[in-house]
Amino acid sequence: MAAAACLAAPPALGPAQLAPAQAAADNRVVFPDSVPQGSMVLGKVPPGSRVEYAGRVLRTTGYGTVVFGIGRDVREPVRVVVTRPDGSRADAVIVVTTRDWPVQRVDGVPPKTVNPPPAIAERIAREQAQVTAARMRDDDRADFAQRFIRPVEGRISGRFGNQRVYNGTPGAPHSGMDIAAPAGTPVKAPAAGVVTFAAPDLYLTGGTVLLDHGFGISSNFLHLSRLDVKAGDRVAQGQVIGAVGATGRATGPHLHWGMNWFTTRIDPLLVLERQP
Repeated sequence: MAAAACLAAPPALGPAQLAPAQAAADNRVVFPDSVPQGSMVLGKVPPGSRVEYAGRVLRTTGYGTVVFGIGRDVREPVRVVVTRPDGSRADAVIVVTTRDWPVQRVDGVPPKTVNPPPAIAERIAREQAQVTAARMRDDDRADFAQRFIRPVEGRISGRFGNQRVYNGTPGAPHSGMDIAAPAGTPVKAPAAGVVTFAAPDLYLTGGTVLLDHGFGISSNFLHLSRLDVKAGDRVAQGQVIGAVGATGRATGPHLHWGMNWFTTRIDPLLVLERQP
């Protein structure tokens, strides 16, 4: 996914010091022409602009970078409305390219995690609500602008967006990427952030950590056998946050790495592949 974005602050120059070409560049609104479904989209606007997308006013960095997510099922072009500090308006229309979503069958899952009894269903709903609430943070931190790294090395055993069928029962599309690795393998933070949720034993996801990268972008790490961080911790890129496990609804040791823009799920693999 190609996304034009300035990832370092430009020098602080007064208007009289700006060459005409520099002044024109500072007034530009730059977004990719097209992105695949499930993308994290980076754009560049004049600093101080008001940026609106999907009914939300987006944060901007001091140097004009904005970020948002495109969901798995979005098919129509999306529009970003930018009002520059001088009052002029620029609309960016981004074409969303569709992807194929294969069906993935997962057998051998504990039946009570596929069709849970009422008491367990209530617990699942309560736990998922806590995770959703943690995803709604909108911190003014640009950790998302880092070039992300893999949290663990291994074979990709499950891809974002694939339609899941558990023990023959259709489930929700897969919300992240699964990386097969031996139990106990250290899991590293793919980018810096703040831990907003950490629990060792959620019913479906087992050991779970949510890492907020700012501006609504977050990562979640599921099925962990060990947690090495707690809510409130500031984490550096590459820091170990836990260990691979098979807790919760899992048939073997692996890391599930998911990413979100608030409640919109995005594909971690596309984030890894994006151009700087």
